[in-house]
Amino acid sequence: MKFLDQAKVYIRSGDGGAGSVSFRREKFIEFGGPDGGDGGRGGDVWAE
Repeated sequence: MKFLDQAKVYIRSGDGGAGSVSFRREKFIEFGGPDGGDGGRGGDVWAE
């Protein structure tokens, strides 16, 4: 008699987000320009 176990596992990590939009503001700089950031790399997946 033969036993067989089978499972489908779907794994997805985070996508890091959309980041932020901001502009540089300083007292003596009239037009500071963009100062935002990206959303990062996203999450990690660990399996043991």
